Amino acid sequence: MPAPAWIHEQFAPTGSAIGFRVTRKLDEVQSPFQKIEIFETTDWGNLMLIDGAVMLTTRDNFLYHEMMSHPALFTHPDPKQVVIIGGGDCGTLREVLKHPGVDKAVQCDIDEQVTRMAEKYFPELCESNGDPRAELLFDDGIAHMRNAAPGSLDIVIVDSTDPVGPAEGLFNRAFYESCFRALKDDGILVQQSESPLALLDLINEMRGEMRKAGFTAFRTLPFPQPCYPTGWWSCTLARKAGGFDLRDDDARAKAFDTLYYSAELHQAALILPPFVAATLES
Repeated sequence: MPAPAWIHEQFAPTGSAIGFRVTRKLDEVQSPFQKIEIFETTDWGNLMLIDGAVMLTTRDNFLYHEMMSHPALFTHPDPKQVVIIGGGDCGTLREVLKHPGVDKAVQCDIDEQVTRMAEKYFPELCESNGDPRAELLFDDGIAHMRNAAPGSLDIVIVDSTDPVGPAEGLFNRAFYESCFRALKDDGILVQQSESPLALLDLINEMRGEMRKAGFTAFRTLPFPQPCYPTGWWSCTLARKAGGFDLRDDDARAKAFDTLYYSAELHQAALILPPFVAATLES
């Protein structure tokens, strides 16, 4: 390609697109599930595309990975057993294992090639892969949750791509019923939940499927994510019962660094803008 060139992703549901100036393609692989490409950008570090859709950049992935992990881990009273469905880039796994109280974190992603590409081009995200508490599985996450022992998990994090292709089955009642059954009574389910600016209907549908599965309490936390459509993203937390009070003292005293997450930021994220709060079903 001419240097520099531009990579654009068009996102039809929002009538918008996002672009990155790139200097060269670093790698490309066609796995049994999807096409994975890595580019070097002029300003955003390395860029990963899956089937032409932006997955992450070196520069801004911390926003997503920190918000997918720390709000749940600092809400649960004592998280020990964590499962991550998807998350093949290993960034969420790294954040989860920053919590010394976690005994085991299983990451189950169907596509091993995502992790292999992350190890090569985003090694900073994979620095906890060798942690003795980590277990990396390359398997069907839907089947993994269906086979999980009842009441065995404290937190399930669904770090998936958009609800199409291999991830389509991670956004429906049957999958959420498996998560509900595997979680303890005080467990928390976390699901990446798209853009609250443009995809509120999808968030409502997702919460509706969670409700049908038995979950009764929900919180959707928005956060900035420049590389995703609209630049504003979210995660949704669901519980069988109970609230979403932050363990404030623990969050303030955390013994690890974060770039975005803090106790104050967590509290602020629980307060939704009026137009989002008015649209989302309770």
